[in-house]
Amino acid sequence: PGRPFIYPKDPIAIERLNLMNMAKLSIKGLIESALNLGRTLDSDYAPLQQFFVVMEHCLKHGLKTKKTFLGQNKSFWGALELVEKLNPEAGEITASVKDLPGLKTPLGRGRAWLRLALMQKKLSDYMKTIINRKDLLSEFYESNALMMEEEGAVIAGLLVGLNVIDANLCMKGEDLDSQVGVIDFSMYLKDGGTTSKSAEGDGQITAILDQKNYLEELNRHLSASVYNLQGKADALEKSNARLTEELAVVNNRFITLQDEVERVKEESSHQLESRKAVRSDSANGQALGETRKQLKEETQLRLDVEKELEIQIGIKQEMELSMKMLEKDICEKQDALVELRLQLDDMRAINLQLGHKAQASSKQKSEAISRLEDKINQMSGTIKQLEARCKQAEKEKELALEANRLFKLEFGDKIESLQEEVEHLRKHRSLSHHEDEQVSNPIPTQKHLLNIKNITTHIFHQLCLFFFQNESLLEITQPSVCVKCEQEDSLLKKPCKNCNGIFCESCVSNELPLASSILPECVCNDCYSLLLQQYASSPT
Repeated sequence: PGRPFIYPKDPIAIERLNLMNMAKLSIKGLIESALNLGRTLDSDYAPLQQFFVVMEHCLKHGLKTKKTFLGQNKSFWGALELVEKLNPEAGEITASVKDLPGLKTPLGRGRAWLRLALMQKKLSDYMKTIINRKDLLSEFYESNALMMEEEGAVIAGLLVGLNVIDANLCMKGEDLDSQVGVIDFSMYLKDGGTTSKSAEGDGQITAILDQKNYLEELNRHLSASVYNLQGKADALEKSNARLTEELAVVNNRFITLQDEVERVKEESSHQLESRKAVRSDSANGQALGETRKQLKEETQLRLDVEKELEIQIGIKQEMELSMKMLEKDICEKQDALVELRLQLDDMRAINLQLGHKAQASSKQKSEAISRLEDKINQMSGTIKQLEARCKQAEKEKELALEANRLFKLEFGDKIESLQEEVEHLRKHRSLSHHEDEQVSNPIPTQKHLLNIKNITTHIFHQLCLFFFQNESLLEITQPSVCVKCEQEDSLLKKPCKNCNGIFCESCVSNELPLASSILPECVCNDCYSLLLQQYASSPT
């Protein structure tokens, strides 16, 4: 289904392929509908009737024409009679067909044979039997006929599936001689309007396009059939006109012969009168002999004219019978032509509907594809932005790590000594306070506080010097969001004068005097709490 089928260029091969496909569809539809129905099939079952019509077209394909008095004749009954010779079991079917009353034509006998073979579930075996003997079939079929090619073997293999069907067909009251076998293609066309919308969308489009191609090919085939039937109808009309002219000639000849008979009768009456006159004249014996001789000649001529008249009457009757049969054939062809035209109109309407559905479905698919492409482009842009931000964050991380490492190398020892001094001072003050609350030694405490202040001032100046020397590093490593609340929308890049961190306005809302400045400076919330604790623990 994924790729369109390439039809052969030979029209006979196209006909074989189309007939094989129709046989597949009819057999498959008959089996599925019969199994769903769950009962014995009868003659009025529509899929069964269409199956017999398709089989009849398959058997008629490529038949050799036999010329008769009434014209050309094509019948597959002769080919079916071969089964009796090749398979003795088929003799019963052939005898039953010949004994059926009301069957006057070979076509009717062939149709009855197909129905009896299906009821006996032997149709597949009998078809395989005659298809394997192509040397005998060549008497009835052309070399490129369906029964002579591989399509016939395929159809015979498909008929095996019909053995699961039970059929009870009554053929006594059925007119098999005059039935018109026209394939109803509308039974095998399916509408794809009830299929799913997402997972089966592409399969629907493919199926619709394949069905559209099939309908176009079927439309072409029906157009060719209509053209051939029109040609046959024209030929029959010409033959009808010719036969009408011949009938008029025969009627004129008949009238002429009637006039001649009347004239002969008048001459005979005159001769009888003259003969009576001759008898009265006994002296003229020689004239009497001549009159008798002339009478015999006229009598023989009259008999010849009557025989010719009878022959002409017989020819006239045959011509009238032939005219009736031709008129019946013309009516059947016209009915078939009307049905084919109606089916052709239905095919065109269905083809148009399928084309509209295919266009609408393809339009929806293209719109969905365009929307998906836009989403993909947006996602790719977002991914690129995230990758750039990730790289920038990695660079900032590396720079921060490098700054942290340099800071530890520069001030690590001093900070540790300062922490030890502070710890020692706290222990000393706690011991002094425990021994005597009244007596205190302010001099050592003041000395230690001065030392701490000096060390802190020194560290602060060193930090300022370090950050002044690495001003470019600070500019690079400035965070893109607030360090404390991490809210990018509220970021105003306001620094804390104590830790030099970048915070939003709400996180740097407090002010305290620092060692490096007389006036109060902005500090972050963490530094504010820490400085308050330090100021509270230190003497005023």
